[in-house]
Amino acid sequence: MKTKNLRNDVLELLQRNARMSDQEIADRLRSTPAAIKALIAEMQKDGTILGFSTLVREDGKSGTGKVKAIIEVAVQPERDAGYDRIARAIGNFPEVRTVYLVSGKSDFQLEVVGDSLQEVAEFVAAKLSPLDGVRSTATYFLLKKFKEAGFALTEEEKHERLKVVP
Repeated sequence: MKTKNLRNDVLELLQRNARMSDQEIADRLRSTPAAIKALIAEMQKDGTILGFSTLVREDGKSGTGKVKAIIEVAVQPERDAGYDRIARAIGNFPEVRTVYLVSGKSDFQLEVVGDSLQEVAEFVAAKLSPLDGVRSTATYFLLKKFKEAGFALTEEEKHERLKVVP
């Protein structure tokens, strides 16, 4: 198997289950555990793999009680720097989990976390909006997640059809 394809295949398996053992990955990809371990170490060293995370169901069972919001941000790009400086500035706030440069009406899409609606609103008013270059924001509070990182987060409801009798 070619190394580039092996790298991609290993990454795909780890994205689905980061706890998969080197042995299991090797078995699935017809390789050796030693080769898989070395490849993963190489990808960590070269920055391809930045870390491993756990997907947590946040429906009250986990006890996290956090409020999440998606915030669209329109900015004024800077000459010679584009969006980079403001993206780094936004990403440095601890409330910000994710920063995407996007196409459309806004320039950035952020995922922000706080302990309450008021905390997220204060973040937007006191920290985000006053940043140099920020023209406007639009905040959308997450009400329910149905799917994340390829995993369905809700149980499928079973509906029984009613029998129609003439």
